[in-house]
Amino acid sequence: MDERVPRNFETLRTTILERRQSLPKRIAQIAAYALDNPDDIAFGTAASIAASAGVQPSTLIRFAQQFGFDGFTSLQLVFRERLRERNSSYDERLAALRAKAEEGAGHRAIFDGFVAAASTSLNDISGRLNEDHFEAAITLLAKAETIYVLAKRRSYPVASYIAYALGKLKIRNQLIESAAGLNAEMISFASSRDAVIAISFSPYAPATIEEARVISEQRVPIVAITDSSFSPLAQFAKVWFEVAEADFAGFRSLSATMALAMALTVAVGEKRRDTGGKGKA
Repeated sequence: MDERVPRNFETLRTTILERRQSLPKRIAQIAAYALDNPDDIAFGTAASIAASAGVQPSTLIRFAQQFGFDGFTSLQLVFRERLRERNSSYDERLAALRAKAEEGAGHRAIFDGFVAAASTSLNDISGRLNEDHFEAAITLLAKAETIYVLAKRRSYPVASYIAYALGKLKIRNQLIESAAGLNAEMISFASSRDAVIAISFSPYAPATIEEARVISEQRVPIVAITDSSFSPLAQFAKVWFEVAEADFAGFRSLSATMALAMALTVAVGEKRRDTGGKGKA
């Protein structure tokens, strides 16, 4: 394989995002579908993928060739390898950690691995944070009467922290969770006077995406934290942030996401204090 051809999913994803503005319309369409539905790309047929993405099967070949592959099958192998890695069991991940520990200084090597992943994530977001987007998000959230916080699965700890911190800052908020299954009812109270913080990363939690869609239809502005301009969350968001988290032995860090969440929350508190009251910016 040519050295310039992406050899893994993360490299391919980065290459697609770097070139997304210059891609032909149909190629961009399949690129967005591929990043949103990588599992379908991994094991679907050319016909089924093309039908789902709304393109002709020949577009898949052109998409692959656009990034240096000799055909769609070659590109598909990258998606299959990603799925194999993502679907490794926690026992396999722990075995990988133990192997790393044996190669290094015992369990200290595991700690160092996670510190290195966290440092990589933090350095990345520090270098790429768009200050104008950051200020826009703070302004939007600071003037909200109620801030709704929306996340599931791996992103949930971040949402829980945001709700906790907003409460400590005496900012009215609602974490969208309910053991009784009342999420839809909770969301129904949101209006254009409120705002939402929504968090989801690939593979995107379907419930988060659906709830974000519903709440956006209520004209509630959304600030999204996600991992791609092709993320389904990005299309609903007034302001969104791209966060790329590094991983160690298959365990993905939340360091950069948490740093951004902390900064947003505290900055919103400062903005509201400086402007003298609730819901004013």
